[in-house]
Amino acid sequence: MDKLKNIEHISLSKAWATLDRIDYDYKFKNGNWKRLSRETYNRGNGAAILLYNKERGTVILTRQFRMPIFENNPDEGMSIEACAGAIDNSDHPLETIIRETEEEVGYKIKEAKQVLTAYTSPGALTEKMYLFIAEYDDTMKVNDGGGLDTEDEEIEILELSFVEVKEMVKNSHIRDAKTIMLLQYAEINKLLEN
Repeated sequence: MDKLKNIEHISLSKAWATLDRIDYDYKFKNGNWKRLSRETYNRGNGAAILLYNKERGTVILTRQFRMPIFENNPDEGMSIEACAGAIDNSDHPLETIIRETEEEVGYKIKEAKQVLTAYTSPGALTEKMYLFIAEYDDTMKVNDGGGLDTEDEEIEILELSFVEVKEMVKNSHIRDAKTIMLLQYAEINKLLEN
């Protein structure tokens, strides 16, 4: 990109993930160069899935405590979301979502269809989310889910009607961007219509 030069990374934190300040020169449309500075949080990429049962008209979501949301608004600290997880090492997004589905919600799926990719906060996060869908039924339930104790997860599994979750988006009970995108994908593509 010929609009960038003199890129410098300054490490601010390497605790849970990497927080850098990136200083760089940027060329504007008028031809002027300006030195800019942005903070970038890199926690790797992630994958999320909307599990749906066409016959029952239901989806599987999760509810768990999210400290950043609580920090913004304590009344919204419990977040309703699609099953999701960080992509570890050199795992493929599909491998990740198959593993996370079993760990978080207790369903063993063999296949999932990637339908979207998205940056949910491109002004600050490097994370790219790979978004999947898959059908589920009772025969796929292999454990209680709830997440891993080793990852300090305490996840509640919710099986809700699609009609109910659409209303939950409208009344702001579901505020998670990846979940809203997946639910809208399901609605646009009529995944739960017989």
